[in-house]
Amino acid sequence: MKYEANSPEAYISQLPEDRKQAMDKLRNTIKENLPTGFQETISYGMIGYVVPLSIYPSGYHVNPEEPLP
Repeated sequence: MKYEANSPEAYISQLPEDRKQAMDKLRNTIKENLPTGFQETISYGMIGYVVPLSIYPSGYHVNPEEPLP
């Protein structure tokens, strides 16, 4: 199912109740282990993690204006 959300919190709030706890745990584990500077975002309609343009200004090769996923 595709969720319309503009933040990770909004994405999780739309999940069925039986999936929210698992997603929160997964999200926290990822965030605790991300390298410094990486950012959590909504990308491709879901929660994603990117190397922001401030660190990697070349961006994603398909669209250099998007951060590297």
